[in-house]
Amino acid sequence: MMDRPRAEGEGVSAQVAGAEPFAADGRGENARVGVLVSHGFTGSPVSMRPWADRLAAAGYTVRLPLLPGHGTRWQDLNATTWQDWYAEIRRAYAELDRRCEVIFACGLSMGGTQALKLAEDAGPDSKLAGLLLVNPALGTLRKDAWLARYLAPVVPSRPGLGNDIKKPGMDEHCYDRTPLKALVSMMRMWQVVTADLAKITVPIVHYRSAEDHVVDDASGRLLHAGATSTTIAEVPLPNSYHVATLDNDAELIFTDSLRFIAERSAMAAS
Repeated sequence: MMDRPRAEGEGVSAQVAGAEPFAADGRGENARVGVLVSHGFTGSPVSMRPWADRLAAAGYTVRLPLLPGHGTRWQDLNATTWQDWYAEIRRAYAELDRRCEVIFACGLSMGGTQALKLAEDAGPDSKLAGLLLVNPALGTLRKDAWLARYLAPVVPSRPGLGNDIKKPGMDEHCYDRTPLKALVSMMRMWQVVTADLAKITVPIVHYRSAEDHVVDDASGRLLHAGATSTTIAEVPLPNSYHVATLDNDAELIFTDSLRFIAERSAMAAS
């Protein structure tokens, strides 16, 4: 007899191979510098692992968590909320806070939203010294996205928007469906984070793809209009789509972020 398909939210599926969290304890002088790395909505650490590896190779203490509901099956994500995802980010930050003297947060898409929330809550006296955001999500111009709150009670999911990568042969190991309950929760998080952007005082580097089929111009405008208490350096990514950490401009992101972290760490130490 064939196994009965599980209903949405019934149990939790096994983790997809390659989607496991990543942690590296630093070495040498750079060990005192912590870097928190966060993947995006419906994605997994796969999209951020090359960046995390480069940071770890430079001797930094790195944490790349797997957010709840991710890395298994899309139905599991519908059983979580943005508060669950953010709690995992806070847990990873607390671990770095115990080990390190200065901390940076890196995020892709919704991972960038999480990093912004972290900076809002950490305050000016924390160890957080800077944010590195790749195509962060804060809003959208898509009308179908805003209809999700009405559809979510009766429509579990819609076609996915993952793997928006220009470079051939790359795969971020994301879900092929967009869970609508989880999407609605993420959009609520956008509103919470956008309302408090002026609380952020640490410098921000905004890596922005020239062509992005997931995050539209609304997010960039909201970030620059709201984060009025700090500086935002925008770095264009001319040859990448949304998942730029796996795309043609990935090396630019990695090299520039290492420079930024080294400079800001030296400033914090002095």
